[in-house]
This record gives sequence, C-alpha cells and structure tokens, in this order.
Amino acid sequence: MDYALAALVGFAAGAVGGVLGVGGGILFVPALSLLLGEPQLRAEATSLLAIVPVALVGAWRQRGYGNLRVRDGLLIGLLSPAGVAIGVVVSNAVPERALELGFAALLLLVAAQLARRALAPPGRG
Repeated sequence: MDYALAALVGFAAGAVGGVLGVGGGILFVPALSLLLGEPQLRAEATSLLAIVPVALVGAWRQRGYGNLRVRDGLLIGLLSPAGVAIGVVVSNAVPERALELGFAALLLLVAAQLARRALAPPGRG
C-alpha cells in the first residue's frame, strides 16, 4: 500500500466526513478499493478500524456544539457489535464480487434517499 496516498485519503475522508457527517464505509471503502487497489473484503475490514478515530473526534467536536445525542449513540454502539460480528462471518463466506455489488447497491440506495430528501419541499423529507 502506498502510505502517502493512504494518508491523503485519510485526511480527505476525514474532512469530507466532518462536513457531511459520513465516513467509514461510505468514503473509506471506495477509496481503499479504487484508489489504493485493496480487495473489497480488505477495504471493508480496514474501514472498520479507520472509522474509530474519525467517530471519536467527530463525536467529541459535535458534543461541543450540542449536537450529540449521547443516549442514542450509546444504545446504537452497544447493540452494533453483535451485528458486526455476524456481518464479518457473512462477508468472509460470500464471494468478493457479491460484496462489491452489495456495497454498490447500498451506495445507490443512500444516494437516492439523499437526493429525494434534498429535492423534497421544505418541511418534508
């Protein structure tokens, strides 16, 4: 892996994540896969680790602005490890092409939902 490019990807993804409230898979997986040539499964696994510092810094900064819902975040955080554990087993059991197509479908679904909200009249969405 080209560590200079990886550092640039990390910085850029962090900046975009801070502005748009995304990170993790939405930015890191495509960047690792397309820009750094990592296989889908390795990109997903690496993204799981990379999101930890991004999430911590983002939550800390947003807390300072009064935007953090601590109870909700902790509830989601406490329940998600079981889902992640199951997802890791599944991701290692299915063909890599299925992971790529599933991830692409997820990105399209997220993009469609965001576009629908952005184009909806104010107060709806």
